[in-house]
Parts: sequence; structure tokens; C-alpha cells
Amino acid sequence: MPQINWFAVIAAAVAMFALGAVWYSPALFVKQWAKAAGINREGPPGPGFVWIMVGAFVLNLIMAANLAFFLAGPTTTLGFAIGASVAAGLGWVTLSLWIVSLFEQRPFTYVLINGGYLTVGFALMGLILGMWR
Repeated sequence: MPQINWFAVIAAAVAMFALGAVWYSPALFVKQWAKAAGINREGPPGPGFVWIMVGAFVLNLIMAANLAFFLAGPTTTLGFAIGASVAAGLGWVTLSLWIVSLFEQRPFTYVLINGGYLTVGFALMGLILGMWR
């Protein structure tokens, strides 16, 4: 079984979660994202919002652990970790999201905002996991 730094996995998950808080904030893309997703952002979040956030963090943790296993090889360099993470975020996640958005008939803005977050988030996780091995 590969050697995984679980503290790095947790740090990577926290970093991606924090990135999401900024990415989907009024400072960046929340208005454009809500419009592209067809979500009404009027009023405060509902009572289930806490569980959405808990679920999002748990899923970030699982993604970070999965990425850590991919990057656990003894010859993995920081450059490879970042490059592989960007390739996963852009090549697998964003393109998969794009396919789904085609069938859901979402605007391309939806792919750009969500895919951008996921690609940058994977790069950030790869940076942390690659540095803290």
C-alpha cells in the first residue's frame, strides 16, 4: 500500500474548500454561477445548507485522498504532481462536467465557472500533496 501523508490530504481538502468559498463568493462568480445554474439566490440559505457544506467538505476530502493515491509513487516530483492534477481537473473533471452540461442545456458559462474552480482546485491540491510528501 502506498505511503500517504494524511495531514497533507486534510490540508488539500481544506484548501479546495476554502477556494470554493472564495470562487463562489460575491467577490468572484456567485452571481454568474447562480444565473448559469438557474439557481435563485434571494434570501438567506435554507436549513439544509449546513449539510450541503458538510457534504462538500467530505467529498473534497475523498477527492484529495484519491489524488494522493495517484501521486504516491516514489518518483513523483512536484512538477508532475501539479501537472497530473491539472490534467485530472481539466481533462477528466471539467470535460465530464461539460458533457453533462450539454445534456442539461446549461450555458457555457456554467462549464467555465465550475470547471475553472475544479481545475484550479485540483492544481492547488496537487501543489499541497506534491510539496508535503
